[in-house]
This record gives sequence, structure tokens and C-alpha cells, in this order.
Amino acid sequence: MSKSKIQDPKSKLFVICALLFVILTSGCVSVSNSPNSRFYMPSSLSREPSIGKFEIAQGVIVAVGPIGIPEYQDRPQIVTRNKNGTFNFAQFDRWAEPLDSSLARILSEDLSVMLPAASFQLFPCNFAIPLDYQVVVDILQLDSELEENMVLTAQWSIIDARNRKMRFTKKSQFIQTINPHNYFGLSQALSGAVASLSIEIAENLAKLSRPSKLINEKIH
Repeated sequence: MSKSKIQDPKSKLFVICALLFVILTSGCVSVSNSPNSRFYMPSSLSREPSIGKFEIAQGVIVAVGPIGIPEYQDRPQIVTRNKNGTFNFAQFDRWAEPLDSSLARILSEDLSVMLPAASFQLFPCNFAIPLDYQVVVDILQLDSELEENMVLTAQWSIIDARNRKMRFTKKSQFIQTINPHNYFGLSQALSGAVASLSIEIAENLAKLSRPSKLINEKIH
């Protein structure tokens, strides 16, 4: 009697369904216990009361971008460097938007405050807009150790958009302390480095337009 029940097709189907239920339930429990991803975004320091402002010819229009970043940073995961020289790709700590787009946006926001008489457009922009200058930035190095510092090295240029001639180029490096020593602190350090880069770019844009004059104290 017992043997016939085990060999009954309905009984076999019930056993299979029960096993599938256990497997699927176990999988759901495993997924629900996984940590939630955390998203970060560097921010503009344009609201800082001590941010420096430069005089520039009224109505100058500047395109910001493209911004090039190292290939190892071109990913959603936040990338840090370990003390042994290897890289760590954070599985659950990520940028909220593509890093090159984020850097272009906050650079444009910082510049718009430092040069209030000028107008800034993100590249690529409408070709109908009569641009005066274009700021092109290539991030050569963006390395961070959470327990120490972040290093940003950039090669940047100012191009005369009317005749496509380079008017100024420079390689700049900025070192920012990461505080607190976590991914939020790294994001803030990146914001500070971009603000420092913005000061150099703003000062030289002003010089190209007309002799620069510092209106307010620069940020550091």
C-alpha cells in the first residue's frame, strides 16, 4: 500500500512542488538579507559664503566639457586604492550618476558662481548658441585611500570656441583629506578638489576675457 502511494504520479508531483517551494523560499530569504546599495554624489560648493568671484566680460558664454575620466573610474561602483596598491570596487557603495557627468555638472555650477557675469552650458550644447570659450578637462588620476587622502590630477584647457584655438592649458593636482574616513567623506573630498580646480579655471577665463579682479576672498 505504501509502495503504491510513493509510485503514484500525483504524489511525485506533490514532492517536486514542495522541493521547488523550499528552494525558491530559500532564495528569497537570501536576497532579502543582502545589504541595500548606498548612492553618493559629489556636490557643488557654490553656496559656500567665502567662494571667490572674478570679473569677466559681461555675457561671455562658456561650454563646460567634455570631462574625461580614467577607465577604472568609469563604472557605478566607487573605486578606492588599497595600501598594497590594489584597487577595491565597492559592491554596495555607488555613484548616483555617471562620474564624468557629475563632475561636469558641479564644475559648471562652481564656475557660474565664481564668474556671475558669464553664462555656462554643459557640453554637448546647442550649436545655435554663440560660444566664446570651451573648457575641456581630462582627469589623469583619481585615487583615494579612505583612511588618508584623495588625489585628483587634471589636464585642462581653455579653447577659443570662435576659431577653435587653444588659449590656455595646464596640468593641476589637488590632494584632499578624506574626513570622515568613509565613502561620504570621499564624496566631499572630491567636491573640494573640483572646487579648487574651478578656481584655477575661473581665474584664467577672467584673464582671457579682461584683467581679472578678485571680488571676494577665494575659497581654499
